[in-house]
Amino acid sequence: MGVGIKVENLNAWYATNHALLDINLHIPGNECTALIGPSGCGKSTFVRCLNRMHETNPIARVTGKVEMGDTNIYGDISPVEVRRRIGMVFQRPNPFPTMSIYDNVAAGLRLNGFHNRRILDEVVERSLQNAALWDEVKKDLRKKSGASLSGGQQQRLCIARALAVDPEVLLMDEPASALDPVSTAKIEDLIFQLKSQYTIVIVTHNMQQAARVAERTGFFLNGKLVEFDSTHKIFTNPGDKRTEDYITGRFG
Repeated sequence: MGVGIKVENLNAWYATNHALLDINLHIPGNECTALIGPSGCGKSTFVRCLNRMHETNPIARVTGKVEMGDTNIYGDISPVEVRRRIGMVFQRPNPFPTMSIYDNVAAGLRLNGFHNRRILDEVVERSLQNAALWDEVKKDLRKKSGASLSGGQQQRLCIARALAVDPEVLLMDEPASALDPVSTAKIEDLIFQLKSQYTIVIVTHNMQQAARVAERTGFFLNGKLVEFDSTHKIFTNPGDKRTEDYITGRFG
């Protein structure tokens, strides 16, 4: 099941660039939370801080607290374990091009020491079904490479790969921005289905998408969280004029 995330006084830097300034919010479990705002406002940096991807950049650093359930992810826990529990799907589909569809999904499990063929088969099938891809690829699981799929299928394959290691949270950074409208609709349908099992955080430039898929929305501007509330309130009656200006297209 999905788990809530509590963020307290989160600050992030790239060298001397202060990219996130004192972010505080609570992301509820088993909901979809959307993050909106103009390019360069800190949305992607924020989600990278939620699974300790930010620190993979040698000039980056983070202060503050991020609690996933009862676990402080910047406490006494390895980044590898954090990234197993908090999966991530990136803007552009990134399947392993030389691996079969099956091996793409099984890759994380094998890295975690799972080699039992029966268990791998079960998890691969379940993950592809949860990513709404099983019926499209089951005949070619071991014959076709992940790179042979269409863009939308590749993105769902990457979602299946993230789900295979049984995370509690799924981060999605612009998951549909490189996709056509039909593939985008499939990703949005998938988000609705996955909310019952996972906590989902999605970064999106598409405000209609945020309105369609998310229960809550946060508006970022210049590294600050300007406003965080129910999606309905953010889009119909925002509490901050900057949010209203962004949503109505006056800037950004």
